[in-house]
Amino acid sequence: MRKKIVFYRLFFCIMMLYMCSGCSVMNNGKKKRGIFIRGDKWYYDGAVINKGAAAEGLLMNVRMVNTVFEDRSQQALEMEEKFDPEANADAFISLIPEYVAYGVNAFTISLQGGDPGYEGAINSAFNADGTLRKNYLERVERVVRACEKQDVVVNLSCFYQRQYSHFSALSGKESIKNAIRNTVKWIAEKKFSNVILEISNEYQHEGYKNWHDGDWLMSEKGQLELIRLAKLHNPGLLVSTSGLGNGELHDSLIEAADFILIHFNITPIDNYSSKIGKLKKYGKPVVCNEDDKKGASGAMALKKAVINGCGWGYMNYRTNQSFPFVFKGSSDDIEVYRMFSRATTPGNHFTE
Repeated sequence: MRKKIVFYRLFFCIMMLYMCSGCSVMNNGKKKRGIFIRGDKWYYDGAVINKGAAAEGLLMNVRMVNTVFEDRSQQALEMEEKFDPEANADAFISLIPEYVAYGVNAFTISLQGGDPGYEGAINSAFNADGTLRKNYLERVERVVRACEKQDVVVNLSCFYQRQYSHFSALSGKESIKNAIRNTVKWIAEKKFSNVILEISNEYQHEGYKNWHDGDWLMSEKGQLELIRLAKLHNPGLLVSTSGLGNGELHDSLIEAADFILIHFNITPIDNYSSKIGKLKKYGKPVVCNEDDKKGASGAMALKKAVINGCGWGYMNYRTNQSFPFVFKGSSDDIEVYRMFSRATTPGNHFTE
């Protein structure tokens, strides 16, 4: 009898340990849905991303910030008479399956777009007071849902440095905070399971000096306040902010963020190892979501980032981001997309 009691106690303890060890991938007895982090690796629907591949646990991504672009200054229509924001989004959506087939795990989509190749575009999902614009958000939702159907993550970027000095520009600190508050509440209301949040694109960029309260927005203090605000109103949302193209992020932001978001535009490939190595010590996923290297150089950048444990993000400025935007799937840059495929195919592993 005593042996049976000891056995059942031991069995109970083992089961409790098993259940606790799996608590981050289970939710009320069910497999956790959507995107989440465990240690320094990314998981989707309970499974590690890119399992068995060189990029296991890494978020391999492409910058597609202008897929939801519009320009209320009418410059876009003057340059391209038939430009239609909805048709532009549809063109991207139709190619999502091909990008995914080549190993893309995530896209960066922006609520204020990116540089379209000309100045003065009025492209923002926000009104000046930080409220959300219904038509713009409906277009964003279409893209997010299309990605969700393919089990693809959307890194939703909120602020872009060029959106200032127009009727829809955010009017100051309180409006900026309202924009974050409203965005994360909208994400929660829509019950997106595939969205992560980027507060600012390159928060230290000089362009933010043109914003009302831009010095605050460019400061670590301001970014910390916004990260914490986002987490307050949507605790389950994974939140970060991105630094400049030097592959660095301030320590205080790394500590506050759920993942480490960097850019590599001006970083030589030979410096990736040291840059990533300094960030890995924090035990959080490291994600580059902007690198403008193309062709053989882009393929090498991807490979180097993966070898050092960093998810890599491709930016094809001329094709995908400059107006008029073009989406051709793997034909955007076949050398880069073949390397995406190699990095995410189970059984493939990279060496220096």
